[in-house]
Amino acid sequence: MIVGICGSPRKASTEYVLEQALNMLKEKGYETALWTARDKNIEFCIHCDYCLKNKSCFYQDDMDELYELLAHAKGIIFATPVYNGGVSAQTKAVMDRTRSVVATDKNFFRGKIGMGITTGGDRAGGQELALWQIHTFYVINGMIPVGGGPFGANLGANFWSKDSLEGVKADAEGLRSLKKTTKRFAEYYELYCNKK
Repeated sequence: MIVGICGSPRKASTEYVLEQALNMLKEKGYETALWTARDKNIEFCIHCDYCLKNKSCFYQDDMDELYELLAHAKGIIFATPVYNGGVSAQTKAVMDRTRSVVATDKNFFRGKIGMGITTGGDRAGGQELALWQIHTFYVINGMIPVGGGPFGANLGANFWSKDSLEGVKADAEGLRSLKKTTKRFAEYYELYCNKK
């Protein structure tokens, strides 16, 4: 299964492009699930080490449903709007809170395939820095990060939203980067994971 995680607090352009990626993968026959941080109760990790001693998180909140999805996922797609040149606070909170599943099983994420999608109000608004944060999460956790390859989608899919859904839909270059990245993600998924 491939899990798409939307780190936007709004139903807007980031969720839209993640849905497009998941639809492309569904067309190839893959099982997908979308989980959004929107309207979810997600506490911030306080690095209290409760998870190291108790093999579970101190907080019981909406992250519990994501933990269940991630346990079955072989591929993960983080999609985030760009806030202040990086991932959204919601995206970062999700990443930080996965510490509890890794405390239970250090190999929880090992070998899973990961890709990133970013949307920014400006063409060069920090999309690549946000993608680096996503890839850093993947590398730290033993995942296989996938970009779109050279010539246009090196680190992943980048969109210029112009702060609107219409801007994302009109971004032909962003769509091209999404198609390239999703195609490469599927190739790696096929190579390293069982289909469906």
